[in-house]
Amino acid sequence: MTHALVVFESLFGNTRTIAEAIADGLRTRMDVVLVDVGAAPDAVGPNVSLLVAGGPTHAFSMSRQTTRADAGRQGADQQAAAGIGLREWVDRVATGDAHPPVATFDTKIKRPKLPGSAARAAARHLRRAGFRPVTPAANFFVEGTPGPLADGEPARARAWGERLASVVAGAR
Repeated sequence: MTHALVVFESLFGNTRTIAEAIADGLRTRMDVVLVDVGAAPDAVGPNVSLLVAGGPTHAFSMSRQTTRADAGRQGADQQAAAGIGLREWVDRVATGDAHPPVATFDTKIKRPKLPGSAARAAARHLRRAGFRPVTPAANFFVEGTPGPLADGEPARARAWGERLASVVAGAR
């Protein structure tokens, strides 16, 4: 069976919920390890056949130390706000030897034509490091900075995970 590693950054819990739903979808065809970015390995092991990475969109991209601190002042999980984010982890994992196929996702405020995406930024960084995206970056929506998730987003994330598992399993 193929193995997926799902790494996520979550400050208000919304991205965690989406990551869990994606992992549930992936589990229809793959073994899955789901891990918070703060506990994620610095390198992807050779047994990982798919890397899925995601986080919240902050200031039109992946979070930074300053945007996480700002989220902390708005009620985000203090430990997560003080820790590393997706940006720092992507920079770390990019230096490893293993580069499995990758898919990226984010959570962002549901507003028409709001620019920027943590998922697209992460995909760009990973692609430059030699990872091959297997699908376009996915956006999942929240109603405001602390949430909640927009209606139907966990179900949509699970379906995205199922489609992703089918693509990766079919390519093997």
